[in-house]
Amino acid sequence: MSLRGFAHALPPIARWTRHKALAKSRGEWRQAAGALSVLARTRALEWRSFVSHADENAGTRRDFLYYATAGAGAVVAGAAGWGLVRQMAPSADVQALASIYVDISGVEPGTQLTVKWLGKPVFIRRRTPEEIEAARAVDITTLPDPLADNRNVADDASAADENRTLDPAGEWLVMIGVCTHLGCVPLGDAGDFGGWFCPCHGSHYDTAGRIRRGPAPRNLPVPLATFENETTLKLG
Repeated sequence: MSLRGFAHALPPIARWTRHKALAKSRGEWRQAAGALSVLARTRALEWRSFVSHADENAGTRRDFLYYATAGAGAVVAGAAGWGLVRQMAPSADVQALASIYVDISGVEPGTQLTVKWLGKPVFIRRRTPEEIEAARAVDITTLPDPLADNRNVADDASAADENRTLDPAGEWLVMIGVCTHLGCVPLGDAGDFGGWFCPCHGSHYDTAGRIRRGPAPRNLPVPLATFENETTLKLG
């Protein structure tokens, strides 16, 4: 006899007892399944919360690393920039030579003293009355460079002899001894105007150091210079 036939062969009270047991078993299974479902949903919510906090923590770590890296980069760039600025600044020896004092007690009228200042020759000329007269007789409207080119006077001052010399009498003339054409050093007491002559390309300067003929575009520049006393000249 099969099990199904055996079940139908049981008396009614036995069949009722079996159905009751099966129903109870199904209810317990349903409760267990419901509990498992609730537990699964709870675990899922907990996992989502964990992942969310992990993402927030990861984002916080990323932000920290970003700002830390940016800050370190700024410090390195600042240090490098400061080093570059310090390298570009004049050295101590250059600053010490920014101003020099020259003893002019031995310079006689009609002679010239040449000194080196900031890597360039400087002509210190003590002119004779004849040189002064020749320079002041020039019509400044005929000059190629009409400006004084003198750091001790206004930028727009004319090239009149009085605006080129250091003293009102016109005896002392101080100039950077570099031709304004291509940077050669002109020869003194030479040229067609009794002043300076650059043999490189034929630029002629008069007794006030003004360009008169040749390719040079400007007068010989007059640097910052003052008399400290009767025998000392300060350059710079």
